[in-house]
Amino acid sequence: MTEITNAEQIVISAQIETQKEIPNPESKTPDSQFRKENIVSRKTIVYETRIDPTVIRLAGEKVKHHLFTKFGLLRPKPEEIQFVSIDKYYQPYIVINGKYSIDYYRKCMYTVKVDEEVKEVFLLNNKFMPEHVEDSSGFKFNRIKLEGEERIVNEAKAFLILNDQGQDTTLKSLPAAPSEKNPQELIEKNGLKEFDQNIDVDFLQQRIAKRPNNVNRIVSENFEVTERSVIYAPRYKLKYANPKTGQERTVEFDGVTSQRIQP
Repeated sequence: MTEITNAEQIVISAQIETQKEIPNPESKTPDSQFRKENIVSRKTIVYETRIDPTVIRLAGEKVKHHLFTKFGLLRPKPEEIQFVSIDKYYQPYIVINGKYSIDYYRKCMYTVKVDEEVKEVFLLNNKFMPEHVEDSSGFKFNRIKLEGEERIVNEAKAFLILNDQGQDTTLKSLPAAPSEKNPQELIEKNGLKEFDQNIDVDFLQQRIAKRPNNVNRIVSENFEVTERSVIYAPRYKLKYANPKTGQERTVEFDGVTSQRIQP
């Protein structure tokens, strides 16, 4: 009777356990639609403007001469810089939180070495015929191949804050503030940019909802969005001019915190 090495026993045991775990549901193929979706409705939030334009003007006066600095050192006197204009606008952000999971089987192949004199191997009521092969080092041996399936569960989560170009941004650029009571009216009144209804969901799907290429059968596949909002944050843009050089520069401030927005 041929002895089986520990490594071979592990491989065979894994094959047996794999076959035990495989359920017998209706056949599913990766080309079908398996995804179960649970997506909450999207909210629209317009932050209240907490800072008066006069305060923003004062903040701009403190930094205006720095806008025209040359070589990092030379700058004009503050009284030489003239105020041109102040404009208020709203910077939109997309906030979305969700997760994706897939429970699936992939095909696998186990290789087991057998003694040279072995002509047939019976495992799990199946007959395997050894084949004679040679490895990269020139070593010759007999082997059998065991085909099976492996069950895998993949999960991915993401909390995204994106600007209107779909680029990642940080919480620092989006301070907390009370919301206006009638956001849609303000959006229409100011002609603010609006997003397609599912653009935020599409962004999240592209990041996390990635089905593996080696899927053979799917047990379950879920995509869930638990939070989604479009937030419009007030901003002020001030323009200044240097009459001596004819140059113009702008500086922006947050309408909630009055903090300067760095380019």
